Order: sequence, then C-alpha cells, then structure tokens
Amino acid sequence: MDKFRMMFQFLQSNQESFMNGICGIMALASAQMYSAFEFSCPCIPEYNYAYGIGLLIIPPIWFFMLGFVLNNNVSMLAEEWKRPTGKRSKDPAILRYMFCSITQRSLIAPAVWVSVTLMDGKSFLCAFSINLDIDQFGNSSLIKGMSETEKMKLLAKIPCKDLFDQQEIRVAASRYIKCISQACGWMFLLMMTFMAFMIRAIRPCFSQAAFLKTKYWSHYIDIERKMFDETCKEHAKSFAKVCIHQYFENVSGEMRSFHRHRSNRDDSDDDDEDKKRSDEEKLLGIRAQDDMNKVLWNWHTCKPPLALRKDQPDGEDNDRLNKEVNGGPNGFVNGHTHDMGKKEWAVYYSKV
Repeated sequence: MDKFRMMFQFLQSNQESFMNGICGIMALASAQMYSAFEFSCPCIPEYNYAYGIGLLIIPPIWFFMLGFVLNNNVSMLAEEWKRPTGKRSKDPAILRYMFCSITQRSLIAPAVWVSVTLMDGKSFLCAFSINLDIDQFGNSSLIKGMSETEKMKLLAKIPCKDLFDQQEIRVAASRYIKCISQACGWMFLLMMTFMAFMIRAIRPCFSQAAFLKTKYWSHYIDIERKMFDETCKEHAKSFAKVCIHQYFENVSGEMRSFHRHRSNRDDSDDDDEDKKRSDEEKLLGIRAQDDMNKVLWNWHTCKPPLALRKDQPDGEDNDRLNKEVNGGPNGFVNGHTHDMGKKEWAVYYSKV
C-alpha cells in the first residue's frame, strides 16, 4: 500500500507532465496504427499533392480539435467567459492562462503526428514526386521525347512500385525525397523543442507574482466547479431520498415495518432515523423546488464574491441570513438556514 500511495502522490505532483505524456503516447500509437496500413498514393498528377499534403495536415487538425473536445476544461472556460459578472469580476489573465493550458495539451498529438509522418516520408514522397528532376538519377533517355504532361504522369508513378518499371530510378528517387522528408521532420522537432525551451526560459523573466495569482485562481475555478457539481449531486440524492421516504410515510405508516421481526424493530427504526437525519442535513435547508431553482439561477447569474466571512459565535449572523431573500452570498434562499454541523470535505486536483 505504501508503494501505491507514493506512486499516487508522485502522479499528483507531476499531473501536468503525466497528462502531456499520455497525450503524446496516444498520438504516437495512432501514428503507428496508420503506418501498419498500406499507404495508397493515387499516383495521378492531379491528386498526388493534395493527398500527400492532406495526410500531413488534416489529421493534425483533427487531433487538435479532438484535444479541445475531450478536455473538460473547455466548457469551464466558455462558462467563465460568458457568465454575467454579478458580484464576482472576471480576470482576462485567468481566461488566457486557461486557454493557453488547454491549447498546449491539444498541440501535443498534432506535433507527434507531423513528426512521425515526416520521418516516415511516404506522404512527402507522394506529394513532391512530380517535382523531381529525373536527370540527376541517371538514364535520362527515359524521358527523351516526352511532353510535359507525359513526364508528370511518369513522375507521379514513382511512389507506386507496381506502376513504375525502372526500379533503380524509383528507389533512388524515393530515398532522395525521404531523406528530405526526414530532414524536415528533424527540423520540425528542433523547432518545437526550441519553442518549448524558450517558453520555459522566458516565463521566469516576467512577474512571478502575477503568474502565481493567475495559476491559483484558475485552479480555484476548476475545483469550485467540481465541488459545486458534487454538492448538487449530494443534494439531489438526499432530496430524492427524503421525498420518497415522505411519500411512503403518507401512503402507509406500516410499510417500513412490513415483513420485519418485532425484535429488530427498534434498532431498524433508530438506523432509519439516523439516515433520515443525515439526509435532512445534506438538504442544507433547501426543501422546495422553487428554492433550489433560485439557488441555481443565482449561482449562474450572480456568483458570491470571493471574500469569506468568519462565523460569529452568537446568533447575529444567523439573524442576518434569515432576513435575506432570493439567495444570498452563501446560497440560502427565502430564509432557509440551519445549524452547520461537522462537514466532510473531498479533495479535488485541478487538471488546468
């Protein structure tokens, strides 16, 4: 158990790097799956370039969009951007930080795809075979007397083994273009690595206080949303349990003790009372559909300000909350308050 706990703590402390590595591995696996299938170049001058470049560009665009779709923080970013200001102001720096974080993770898979495709060289060969000067590979008599259209048709067949008769020329031309493609792949990797290095190196040159503030509040927004969703689920579950329990109590008071032994009646009643009391506490004083709708509406339109109050030992603060109508800063509606007992807290780790 200690080893698993240490591993779990390590993953939590390096969550961003771990998730970026997972995205890169998934993209690499998809690129390897692509290479397992036979590459089918059209070997037609009008379609070779479109097919080769399309295979190099379209899948990365799809990976980039898929990275945004699968990232849960996109909806949180859109919600924070479009929400009414209310009692809580919106900081553009936080929105920029969240967008840059999502974009950075979404760019990993496209970068891996482009790198693997350039290293493979098949799409590059299909796209640029018609631009070769076949004289530099020897046997220039092969194209003597050919028109430009016939030359392009001949060069377009180089990526296809079964359509090009001169295998020596085809192998030499293929190696030449694949060498250029791999050089472009290494240059692309070098450029991406240099950009990542520059971002890492330049970041400390700016105000660290502003960066820490932005990072803190972006994590807060993520955790606040998760805890709000969790609280809504707990409230809905308790609301449903209490509502169903009251329904069956109204139908028949004997239903709870039906088919039970007389000796176990007192113990079971005590357990039911404890569960009922626990469910009542989870309702947080909100016991009507209209009140819950107002709480949810107020949370969206007018989130409470980020200024926590201290609980006062006397009843002055409770009296003030009892006078608030249509939702206060802590979500109480129409004077529904209760004594806050001991709470259980869950820890959430942000993925932003």
